[in-house]
Amino acid sequence: MRIPRIHVPLPLAPGRVVELPLQAGEHLARVLRLGQGHPLRLFNGDGGEYAAEIASREKRVVKARVLEPVAAADRESPLRITLGQGIARGEKMDLILQKATELGVARIVPLITGRTEVRLDAERAERRLAHWHAVVASACEQCGRNRLPQLARPVRLADWAASVAGGEDVRLVLDPAGDITARTLPATRVATLAVGPEGGLSDHDHATLRQAGFRGLRLGPRILRTETAGLAALAALQALHGDLR
Repeated sequence: MRIPRIHVPLPLAPGRVVELPLQAGEHLARVLRLGQGHPLRLFNGDGGEYAAEIASREKRVVKARVLEPVAAADRESPLRITLGQGIARGEKMDLILQKATELGVARIVPLITGRTEVRLDAERAERRLAHWHAVVASACEQCGRNRLPQLARPVRLADWAASVAGGEDVRLVLDPAGDITARTLPATRVATLAVGPEGGLSDHDHATLRQAGFRGLRLGPRILRTETAGLAALAALQALHGDLR
């Protein structure tokens, strides 16, 4: 029997009854049609996992009773990658966040670049950030991670580049004319990867990143779309320097 895993952004402790997030509760009740007493696994992103059961179903509200902590596999990659992703439109950004989480990225920074087409005022940025958090949490539920990758607020590329300049991480920017490949990259345990939006990074963006110590990473002879490029780079880096085997 497959036991559903649910992310609950609340403190978890044996004996506590918690209300499940609305979308998760509706999925359990309306799609899976699970009833009171059905086993669950809950996690809140701090690394632990708990056995639980459905305690009650009342209209759209589903509550779970936390039973006990369970042994949880450590599924975090030894290669800690920060992905600086130029904000892409709609479902493309959702796809990038989902798959980057599955590929073990440690931190995601949505970037406002010179060619970013998505315009976010303060209110819209808050709604989009909440939506992105839900996408990341859902990806963790599916792939078995008990720690959510950090998701930063959208930031301008120049400000982000200045904040990471001088660090000890390996800093890379995807560039078809880059001077290094994943195979020629020296062994590392901390890396930062910058990826442009749909229109790519401008010459000014590239210059800003180079000034901050970023080197051009070349993936191959083909030009990849933003929703492909970063994920391909993450997979290559994890296979060569992380935990993909």
